[in-house]
Amino acid sequence: MEINLFNNYGDIKFDYQKITNDISSVFDSHDSLSVILINNEEIHHMNKEYRNCDYPTDVLSFPDRDDDYIGDIFISIDKVYEQASSYEHSVEREFAFLLTHGILHLLGYDHLTKEEEQIMFSKQEEILNKTNYRRD
Repeated sequence: MEINLFNNYGDIKFDYQKITNDISSVFDSHDSLSVILINNEEIHHMNKEYRNCDYPTDVLSFPDRDDDYIGDIFISIDKVYEQASSYEHSVEREFAFLLTHGILHLLGYDHLTKEEEQIMFSKQEEILNKTNYRRD
């Protein structure tokens, strides 16, 4: 899988490029997608505009089935730092989790029902374990 990475956030204190390469290597696909790294203010605006949710979220996925291009993922780096601290694990693990979560959404996975959640979250853990981004 090819991931086009755009840092619109600024200075990031962890190796997000390595994590992106690690996660993309698990997917046996010729599809491509874009990952855009942004701040809480930007993702709050997007969440309100596209989901009618008036708060910053951690990750948003926008499917776009155009040949081998499957869509865009926006990740709030502010949320990566906040949630890593809250969940008491590394920022690397949190970023890997959000990236994996976003990719799975673009591939058609969801978590609207308990059954869908079980399938998607199980797949997430499988990928994170395979790439060594386990919970601390």
